[in-house]
Amino acid sequence: MLLSLSIVAALAACNKADKAADANTAAPAAETKKLTLDESKLPPVNFFQAADLDASKSACTDFDGYVNSKWLAANPIPGDRTSWGAFEMLDERSTAVQRQLAEQAAADPNAKGVEKIVGDIWSTGMDEAKVNAQGLKPLESRLANIDKLTDTASIAQFLRDQAAKGEGGLIGFGAEADFKNSSMTMAYATQGGLGLPDTEYYTNAKHADKLKAYEAHVAKVLELSGTPAADAAKQAKDVVAFETRIAKHSLSREQMQRDVSLYYNPVTVADADKMTPNFPWSTFIEAQGIAQPKTFSLAMPDFHKEVDKMLVDVPVEQWKSYLRFHEVDGASPYLSDAFVQEHFNFYNKTMRGQKEMKERWKRVLDTVEGQAGEALGQMYVQVAFPPESKARMEELVQNLRDALKVRLENLAWMSPETKKKAMDKWAAFTPKIGYPDKWRPWDGLDTSRDSYIGNVLAANEFNYKWQMGKIGKPVDKTEWGMPPQMVNAYYNPLQNEIVFPAAILQPPFFDAKADDATNYGGIGAVIGHEMIHGYDDQGSRFGPGGNFENWWTDKDASGFSALTGQLVDQFNGYEAAPGKHVNGKLTLGENIADLGGLNVAYAAMQKATEGKADPKTDGLTRDQRFFLNFGTVWRRSFTPEELDVRIATDEHAPANFRAIGAPSNMPEFAAAFSCKPGDSMVRGDGKRIVIW
Repeated sequence: MLLSLSIVAALAACNKADKAADANTAAPAAETKKLTLDESKLPPVNFFQAADLDASKSACTDFDGYVNSKWLAANPIPGDRTSWGAFEMLDERSTAVQRQLAEQAAADPNAKGVEKIVGDIWSTGMDEAKVNAQGLKPLESRLANIDKLTDTASIAQFLRDQAAKGEGGLIGFGAEADFKNSSMTMAYATQGGLGLPDTEYYTNAKHADKLKAYEAHVAKVLELSGTPAADAAKQAKDVVAFETRIAKHSLSREQMQRDVSLYYNPVTVADADKMTPNFPWSTFIEAQGIAQPKTFSLAMPDFHKEVDKMLVDVPVEQWKSYLRFHEVDGASPYLSDAFVQEHFNFYNKTMRGQKEMKERWKRVLDTVEGQAGEALGQMYVQVAFPPESKARMEELVQNLRDALKVRLENLAWMSPETKKKAMDKWAAFTPKIGYPDKWRPWDGLDTSRDSYIGNVLAANEFNYKWQMGKIGKPVDKTEWGMPPQMVNAYYNPLQNEIVFPAAILQPPFFDAKADDATNYGGIGAVIGHEMIHGYDDQGSRFGPGGNFENWWTDKDASGFSALTGQLVDQFNGYEAAPGKHVNGKLTLGENIADLGGLNVAYAAMQKATEGKADPKTDGLTRDQRFFLNFGTVWRRSFTPEELDVRIATDEHAPANFRAIGAPSNMPEFAAAFSCKPGDSMVRGDGKRIVIW
């Protein structure tokens, strides 16, 4: 994953097209009318420009500073952001496109299909006066149900009912391909229930200030929901104690990121019932409206066992405080101003250092994307994805595939036996470019112009039931795990696919009219990155067909572990802030993908330009422009608070280290900039890491 999706996307279904050659040829749905786009209203794209280079710095000793420091100094983080750079600029552009589309949908009183859905959510979200007038009223019946809880049985029933509405915050339940039979979909139950980003926020003293601030936030939310201040303060302590207990029996982000097998624990429903007698899974599954499966994955069983105990030994009033807080807190972004402000004050300002709240229209578009992203995506690709972009991307993907094949065939450290399996996986890769070849159906989602949160809750339930409808059925290989307007890309090991949404196919990543060096250093490295995810420390545990299987000899597995261990050490050595180092283990998968992806992209560029003259641009050679555009992709700064959260929880290293980590292991980089042994961007033969 390039930015934020985990290896299994938190068990959200992500599937591949049946044939690479036939993928992504669908026209926008017939139900949408002709849409228009005023490009004069869009923010600029972020090209690499030689004028941005900082001549006071050396590419050989401070490559990120050489490429990005001048630009970052001139472009501080906007008040409504916690980070700023290439990704964020493209996101701003995509968001501006979406705004025009949402406004057009909302202006049409006869809109149908996806346009009606987008227009309804947009209109109700933008009607701030109506949202404020409604206050907490939309949640009154839900809060009354919490007030009625009296015992273990009623709490368990409430949890089942909430899950069936798509609001199972404590118990995650979803559909994903079976790890051992990836052509079929099975149910997965996972951990949840925490308001802070990771378990260590509850258990590690270094986060004590954030835990204290969280307790104050809980009290404020309860007070806003009608609880007297003194009672709210006491209940907040109960909520934090409740979550701390959960955290002690939950897996950390690092554990989940670095051992995908933890998601897969198939059990029979009868055995699951024995494991959690106070929370019978047979009853839970029935409440979700699906047939009883032969098996399902009860992932993180220690977590579920602890919740089962808590149903008995945690006082009912403490449960009610916990459930009431999360009911209101989860809905706060869609309620009146007081709730929105408190939500921002804690999650954005305190936790991440965001100075200003996003304008309302941006927040409403976030909601549209979160609740009906692919519906909006059908509209987006009509105006923002030219055919020539798809054609050029197909060419680049094929060239990267060819370059990866050569590298796999020539691996010196891998035995022929394992190499054959690696090649089988390579042959089975499926690329998906731009947008789905079959759009997801939205029939049955009933939205209106009556209530913003009403539309959000309706979409929650609709999306959840859509997921539930997949369980026990063959995987639909045409589905996507991201909407076209998202600036990102991903690899899905369960379908062995690489996916590139339309919105990332813009500068500095991609330009259909740009030279080879620019495109291979940008989107080429992204394509290579996603391909290499199939061979990172977790993707390499899945076979060509997407099944979870071991295709390694013991000797090769040991050698691979030794190589990746060197990469862990390299990134452990990077200090992101005084006394705060990058977690090389947490970020290992992304670092493997960056290293292999950049090498593959460079090899593909060399092949594509073989025999061609190198027309220098602004005095820069082709190789220099390749690496410089790669550095531009990782042009990014963070608020100190945002950086703290990312160091603790993000499987991606901070961007400045991604800009230097892979190139410093490549002799081609040193040659391009005439670097010498001893320069910080030149890892000597004893330290240079080559994996894929």
